[in-house]
Amino acid sequence: MASSSTITSKGQTTIPKAVRDRLGLKPGDRVEFIIEDGDRVVMIPATLPLAEMAGFLPAPERPVSLEEMEQAIRGRGRRP
Repeated sequence: MASSSTITSKGQTTIPKAVRDRLGLKPGDRVEFIIEDGDRVVMIPATLPLAEMAGFLPAPERPVSLEEMEQAIRGRGRRP
């Protein structure tokens, strides 16, 4: 699917209806732009319902305790 849009002097553009429909975008939704290979831009919805996020991240290799999580948070920014 190819769609086009014009950029205004303020850098704004309208996302074509076909693209909004395909991505399920509604007014107030956020989108994220990812630059790949230096010249290709991918736009993805940044506002997803929680149910759609199931399986988004890989399963952990092992369970992590709350204590381990707290230690990792406290150690953030420290060099090993």
